[in-house]
Amino acid sequence: MTRYIFITGGVVSSLGKGIAAASLGAILEARGLKVSLTKLDPYINVDPGTMSPFQHGEVFVTADGAETDLDLGHYERFVRFRSNKSNNFTTGQIYESVIRTERRGDYLGGTVQVIPHITDEIKKCVKLGAGSADVSLVEIGGTVGDIESLPFLEAIRQLGVELGHQSAIYIHLTLVPYINASGEMKTKPTQHSVKELRSIGIQPDILLCRSDRTLPESHRKKIALFTNVEERAVISAVDVSTIYKLPLWLHAQGLDTIVADKFQLDLPAADLEDWKEVVHAIEFPEAEVTIGMVGKYVDLTESYKSLNEALTHAGIQTHTKVNIQYIDSESIETAGVGALEKLDAILVPGGFGDRGIEGKVTASCYAREHNVPYLGICLGMQVAVIDFARNVAELEDAHSTEFVQSTKNPVIALIEEWQDREGRVERRSKVSDLGGTMRLGEQECKLQPGSLIHEVYGRELIAERHRHRYEFNNTFMQTLQDAGLSFTGKSTDDALVEVIEIEDHPWFVGCQFHPEFTSTPRSGHPMFSGFVKAARRYHGNQVTPSKEAATQDQEASPDSVTQAEGTKL
Repeated sequence: MTRYIFITGGVVSSLGKGIAAASLGAILEARGLKVSLTKLDPYINVDPGTMSPFQHGEVFVTADGAETDLDLGHYERFVRFRSNKSNNFTTGQIYESVIRTERRGDYLGGTVQVIPHITDEIKKCVKLGAGSADVSLVEIGGTVGDIESLPFLEAIRQLGVELGHQSAIYIHLTLVPYINASGEMKTKPTQHSVKELRSIGIQPDILLCRSDRTLPESHRKKIALFTNVEERAVISAVDVSTIYKLPLWLHAQGLDTIVADKFQLDLPAADLEDWKEVVHAIEFPEAEVTIGMVGKYVDLTESYKSLNEALTHAGIQTHTKVNIQYIDSESIETAGVGALEKLDAILVPGGFGDRGIEGKVTASCYAREHNVPYLGICLGMQVAVIDFARNVAELEDAHSTEFVQSTKNPVIALIEEWQDREGRVERRSKVSDLGGTMRLGEQECKLQPGSLIHEVYGRELIAERHRHRYEFNNTFMQTLQDAGLSFTGKSTDDALVEVIEIEDHPWFVGCQFHPEFTSTPRSGHPMFSGFVKAARRYHGNQVTPSKEAATQDQEASPDSVTQAEGTKL
């Protein structure tokens, strides 16, 4: 029987419910439990696929092609768990399902209401997301007191009653601010947040108190007294130097023991050695590199969350401190390439729209001409193709039809037909809806033996996740091959280009897929580890043969961890 942990947030948004849920999931997994995680988002959008990254941050893509909240990325990075479309639900999806049911007449003429119809649909989705897990952690987005989240809170209240106290736990993440003017921490926001939660019928079992310093014992006692929560269950969730310390920090305060006691579970001790090794690798690097990320959403780095973390993971695997320098591609268009001159590598991520596109093309050109390691992901691959076509193959007006529909040399064009991972044919056109109509999800790719990308992955067949509408136009393949561009990765039916390389460059790779979505701190990802190694070589810090061999062995096994001695918090 699945047990449920419902995680809510109060006082302000962005306190880190997703990371807290993922961290607890990691500890419970380390104690032998099968864990699943689900995110309930109160916004009315059906999914975040059409939302601006400046408003929502990154869109995380699951293996089965769902466009989801970035918290699912945290779930997959902390827990050995592959999410799917059943692990993220929005108000838009819930209401859409209920309205379809009503239109079919399945409610038999009854009046459709928030209670019970909407809340019943939410409860059904929560159970669907749990699957066969021993424990399902369910994060409710937003903040207690928001109008939008009320149906979700009511649904989890009902589930608590239906499941019983030994099968449902409520954790509330709240803020305990420090007031500089008075030099003291204030518990009143937490008291009011819990009061708001209790007013709708939910009594939290555990409080995670977010603060920039450890919560004093006197404050724990005061919070416990005013919120009707056990004193030991008032957990101090302090800011940490890396999010990967959080499982160790929460375990040190006994969070997993409290959960096991409330569920009446007899569990083995937590084995967190791999997390200690992750932290050790972060805190004691052997080298340092600076990688420039040239994009259009650099003012909100959450837009590139999985990419940021994938580079950190590569640093862990190669014992390298990776500094990321964010460069607005528009600034390259106006100020030139000065910002690129002291970088050890250049990464151009995915994106949509023509703003800043010429700056990205220029960044690719700079990396190509100066032998700087380059990784282009999705649009980053496409701008590399545009640069090469214009400046090497001499197709002067080469472009993508996404940006210039009238170009005479459309080296990148709209993909109108492809096969999904199940072999079904998908078709799109220029008049298709924007939402949910891209090439999405995990698909297989064949790598050319002897190529750099084959060396990086160490195998011929890989599977990576996609999120895009435009592809390389095969009409130009022979022309660009003759000029020196290599097409070293293709879809299994040879119809779509997945990877490009430049023959006479030390490390220049463009991929149409998004490898960042499958990178984790404990296993890393071969693409990013290879990229960081190339940056180290460019910087002059060679990975020693013994370390490189150890890293390659590690990459060969997704469950392996670094062998460095762990540090205890």
